[in-house]
Amino acid sequence: MGENEYHVPVLLDESIQALEILENGIYIDATLGGGGHCRHILNALGPEGRLLAFDQDEAAQNNVPEDSRLTFIPHNFRHIERFTRFSGILGVNGILADLGVSSHQFDVPERGFSYRFPQMDLDMRMDTRSGQTAADLLNQLEPGPLQKLLGEYGEVRNARTVAQAVVQFRHQRPFKLVGDLLEVLQPLIRGERHRYLAQVFQALRIAVNEEMLALEEMLVGALKILNPGGVLVILTYHSLEDRLVKRFFRSGKISGEPEKDFYGHIHRPFDVLTKNPILPSGQEQERNSRAHSAKMRVARKIEQV
Repeated sequence: MGENEYHVPVLLDESIQALEILENGIYIDATLGGGGHCRHILNALGPEGRLLAFDQDEAAQNNVPEDSRLTFIPHNFRHIERFTRFSGILGVNGILADLGVSSHQFDVPERGFSYRFPQMDLDMRMDTRSGQTAADLLNQLEPGPLQKLLGEYGEVRNARTVAQAVVQFRHQRPFKLVGDLLEVLQPLIRGERHRYLAQVFQALRIAVNEEMLALEEMLVGALKILNPGGVLVILTYHSLEDRLVKRFFRSGKISGEPEKDFYGHIHRPFDVLTKNPILPSGQEQERNSRAHSAKMRVARKIEQV
């Protein structure tokens, strides 16, 4: 499966340029996907360069370029520090993470990511080898946590009503198919149907895959394995991700509160290279629908004093 069938990388030239690739450097593509970024990084590397590529989605393994400089790691990028060390690498020169869900995942009906395929199982797992499906989650969560999830991850305006309707439905029969969820949502849709359903499905996908927690763990791990002067490039696609990345770049902490020494001096591990996020051009947004919500932030790890 080629990169174009999988998805066209957003901000491709800008993200590769931001990495400032050294010919003999060591880099990580934290989200291999269709392999678009990966191939461009390899093209910029010399014979002594090295690239690690992560992806938990089994389908992504079909897109791994054959190249002796590349090591593919079929795991979630939340384990970035552990597997980088396991590969015998103590530090890297740059890390790129494109957090978008690929078009391929939405377009394969069996994955259950899209409301376009009502007869398919309501799955939504990126890693189909383990974990709870979206159907499991809807069948088990209490109304309170479900309301919080829908409101926080999807900004669903009537999250409480939806949560109550989900519980009523599962008393009759358990959730199994995408169509079961659509049946519950149809009379509750507020505003434009496509946007509303996209928000609900996004919320469930984020929860099923623990996307926010995985991003937190990846950021913490990335800071540990970046060499001084190394660059971290992150592409986000919704405000939750973007706020987290912005906060982490500013402080080096998930909480957003920077460390202070005994004298009250603030320790900031990054030099933030993008005061405002880099956005795709109007032309790119026209060519690629995935680009509409994309934001790219870049930070350099400060040289150790």
